[in-house]
Amino acid sequence: MALLGLVVGVPVAVFVLLGGPLTVDVPVLLAVLCTAIVAERLNVHVEFRRQSFHSSASELAFVLALVELGGAWTAVTRAAAVALVLSTQRLPAAKVVFNAAVAVIEAGVAVAVLAVLPAGDVTEPRSWVSYLLAIFAANVVSAVLVAGAITLAQGYPGRAIWVGILVPLVVVGPVAVLIGLAILLLLHVTVWAWLIMTPLAAALVLLHRRFAAVTQESQSLERVYDFARRVEEVQSDEAGTRQIVQAVRELLNAERVALWLPPYLDEGPRLVVVTEDGADWYDGPGDPDDLLRRRAVASADGVIHVAAARADEAERAALARRGVSDLLGAPVTTAAGEPGYLEVCDRRSDLVTFSTSERGALDSMLTHVNAAIRQQQLLTRIRYDADHDRLTGLPNRQRLSAEIDELLSAGSSRVRAGLILASLGTYADVTDTLGHAASDELLLVTAGLLREHAPPRALLARMEREQFAVLLPGLSLAATEQAARRLREAAATRVRVAGLDLEVSLSLGVVATPMHGTDAGVLMQRADVALLAAEESGGVASYHPVLDQQSLRRLQLGTELEQAMADGQITVVFQPVVEAQSNDIVSVETLVRWVHPRYGNVPPEEVIGLAEQIGRIGAVTDHVLDLALARCRRWLDQGIALAVAVNVSARSLAEPDLVDRIRGALERHQVPGELLILELTESSVVDDAVRESSVLDDLHDLGLRLSMDDFGTGYSSLSQLRQLPIDELKIDKSFVLTMATSQGESFIARSIIELAHNLGLCVVAEGVEDEMTRNQLTTMGCDKLQGFLISRPLPEDRLEKWLLARAGVRSAAPGDAHRRLFVRT
Repeated sequence: MALLGLVVGVPVAVFVLLGGPLTVDVPVLLAVLCTAIVAERLNVHVEFRRQSFHSSASELAFVLALVELGGAWTAVTRAAAVALVLSTQRLPAAKVVFNAAVAVIEAGVAVAVLAVLPAGDVTEPRSWVSYLLAIFAANVVSAVLVAGAITLAQGYPGRAIWVGILVPLVVVGPVAVLIGLAILLLLHVTVWAWLIMTPLAAALVLLHRRFAAVTQESQSLERVYDFARRVEEVQSDEAGTRQIVQAVRELLNAERVALWLPPYLDEGPRLVVVTEDGADWYDGPGDPDDLLRRRAVASADGVIHVAAARADEAERAALARRGVSDLLGAPVTTAAGEPGYLEVCDRRSDLVTFSTSERGALDSMLTHVNAAIRQQQLLTRIRYDADHDRLTGLPNRQRLSAEIDELLSAGSSRVRAGLILASLGTYADVTDTLGHAASDELLLVTAGLLREHAPPRALLARMEREQFAVLLPGLSLAATEQAARRLREAAATRVRVAGLDLEVSLSLGVVATPMHGTDAGVLMQRADVALLAAEESGGVASYHPVLDQQSLRRLQLGTELEQAMADGQITVVFQPVVEAQSNDIVSVETLVRWVHPRYGNVPPEEVIGLAEQIGRIGAVTDHVLDLALARCRRWLDQGIALAVAVNVSARSLAEPDLVDRIRGALERHQVPGELLILELTESSVVDDAVRESSVLDDLHDLGLRLSMDDFGTGYSSLSQLRQLPIDELKIDKSFVLTMATSQGESFIARSIIELAHNLGLCVVAEGVEDEMTRNQLTTMGCDKLQGFLISRPLPEDRLEKWLLARAGVRSAAPGDAHRRLFVRT
């Protein structure tokens, strides 16, 4: 850059010096030089990565020099003033040389323009225009040279740099030239004009300082807005945390930024570092005993600023440890209870250091950083709880299934693994005799025994109720059977529960891959079959095809599905949903039931899974929808408006004619769309195929409402929820059932309610089974409640009896043709 300045600037200087008079009035020269130095010190700094440039009111001295000194001495005074001021600011010699050369070039350009334009006596108006145009042209050439130097050094900076350069050039430059010309005119009239010039010069200084302050404030505010926008778009994972740190670094133009986060759930402490040189670690921020980190975390004033020039010995040692000279540090609020720590080190600029503006900007950014980190940790907690059993803290069935599939997909087709499914034999008796608290205590003791005696590489999981699972990577069937026997013997002990000595007795079903299956679903299904055999024998049993009556059962159920709908075997039950504040019954959820003549009650999830497997999920959905809308129509005929909710599976959302079928059902039963709610699983709503299609928008256009069911068990993010036409969220009952006794679940429920309300969504809590939970949810602002406390799912005839016994009727509101039901208290 310095070489470029010399190559261009020296020939111009020679041209200027040889082309103009060299005689000069020394007092005038000194006065102009002093004016130029003062003007150069009144500057506005603009940064681009490592490069800094400044804009000043030097045009005032520039026009004075051109008029009073001529081109040669104008070049000398400008170059001298620039070199002197930048040297006192300790800029690199190369930058000083470059800027001095640019000052010489500006003088040359101005002289060249004045040689073409009429520039007579300063009292002539046309001379004023000539000087304005000459200095404007000089400034434009200077701006091009500065932008070119930065482009050569670090690449094209984009339009932002032109805004930073040209705004002062257009706003400040002409004003300074005009003030300079006014000063010259006054001096031509009387030497006493300095009495007027002094306040004018002071006004120019104040104007320029105010311009500099406004520019800095505007840049700081723009950085904070830009940061907030970027943080809203980050992903809710580790990559998102790095994006936050990167945004802080870019917007504060820092050499490096580090973010330390404390351990949370099953995650250890994390140190996320983003640096100029790409390093992912440096000494200091990850040390809990580090002086600067401890001081920042304990600070009551938020952001701390430590600079080597003003640091004491201990602070300088902490800075030297990092290899930096300027640092901003701040505490970060987390959901872990322990604060995190954010530090920003060294500006990349070679001129500007951290100031009050950057400290304030970081303080403003911290609000968004804290919100983003807490949101990420909340989603982490929701996902963790979705993958883990609340009581024991063990992975659940969903997590185990994912682990099995990951294990099998990571190896060859001959990878070996054993799976043990264990059932606690005394669980039902303890629950019936001593209650759920005692059975929960027994489960915790059993989980502890299994943890203690399971092989080192085993993955232990809690399935449901009294069942546990143990995944054993690398074991054959024989080795898994041996491990199961040892586990059963080790766990066969007496434990004290609820003041009684109880025996732990396990039945264990064993399967192994690849002989019993090569995916999680098949392995767990066959482990269930083996466990049934083990419970009958009271010991350990391995899967064998002879035991697999489930396959025959599913085959028979699949062949009878259509006829079962036609014969009325597949029916629905209704569970009321009430408004939390008014007790109004606002809807009923429609749930499928199949009472088989041979197999009895078929679980709803098995009905849906079977229908999806044989490609008849559309028929089942239509059947349930017809029954729900028919019931809704009968209520309408009685003058009562009561919405019905129907579950729609992910597979159904992919059917191309789903919207037309639902539209036809609404028309066929003459039910308005607002009385139909479609409940969609969280995983189906965020599925890429569903999001990329228009099915949700098309359904919403029918006037019906869309509800995200079982929220908290999937992987939706804030940005996805904003983009979807969802009207309400249903908090999964796993978060609600233990709210009264668990602060963790209560916190999650409150967070989901606040999240939904911030997005303009209604919230339904399912699984409300006691008054304490109901009161908590009402206090939190939950909109609707559903659960056994209000009513169990009831067939139509029993629902009518329940409504007669428990419900009252409100008169129709003004303008509404239908009455509403409410639960009498």
